Amino acid sequence: METSIMQQTDFTLSNGLNMPAIGLGVLNAQDGKEVAQAVDYALRSGYRLIDTAAVYRNELGVGMAIAQSEVPREEIFLTTKVWNSDQGYEQTLRAFDRSLAALQTDYIDLYLIHWPVAGLYKETWRALEDLYTAGKVKAIGVSNFQVHHLEDLMATARIAPMVNQIEMHPWLQQHELRAFAEQEGIVLAAWRPIMMGRVNELDTLWEIGRKYGKSAVQVTLRWLHQLGVVVIPKSVKEERITQNAAIMDFDLSDQDMAAISQLDRGQRLGPDPDNFNF
Repeated sequence: METSIMQQTDFTLSNGLNMPAIGLGVLNAQDGKEVAQAVDYALRSGYRLIDTAAVYRNELGVGMAIAQSEVPREEIFLTTKVWNSDQGYEQTLRAFDRSLAALQTDYIDLYLIHWPVAGLYKETWRALEDLYTAGKVKAIGVSNFQVHHLEDLMATARIAPMVNQIEMHPWLQQHELRAFAEQEGIVLAAWRPIMMGRVNELDTLWEIGRKYGKSAVQVTLRWLHQLGVVVIPKSVKEERITQNAAIMDFDLSDQDMAAISQLDRGQRLGPDPDNFNF
């Protein structure tokens, strides 16, 4: 096994489970060889969090790479998500079984509701609670939930969400969600953290990076880490996977953090959780 290029750091979920602070996202990675090679390289490089979803249609390749890895399954934190068309109590249980089979494992570390589908997410959550109680998942959470979605869900939930995976980056800093998550003990995870590479267009990030010998991407990921947010940048390229993990050997100053906070535009690059139709 190759020597790890990253220093493992974890965040602790509300149930005491440790979740790695940096993971590999595999959205748009083709099932089969492409995604399997990316997961294999990430695991050999020291990554321990792999984030997929049923709708990515690459759970088979992810499962194959994990099954064939020299890294023991119990050392890997595997996340997947139930898609919108599978929401509802019974449908979610069936979708979970399909994901479990595709991933070639007998448990999932973190299972998420992918989007807050109106009229369905409470029943979906009830299924997640039962999967958690049965020991089939080690942690449960949501994705793309706004504060009002969380408040509505938690009003009747037996178990509060442990994670909320949201779009978060320098242009969308999610102050309200961050404050609510801190208050409720919910760990945030950021998808699209490097804005599909557009952080490279932001001079402020490059100026900060020059002080540390780091790129705009690495500065952005470090900024999120220092905010206590899990990052799951996606890539299938070995060099990028390595570079994305090299954020544990420097600390951004308070002045740097403040400068990045000034970049917030409240601008989404992905769908709006209050107005989606898929």
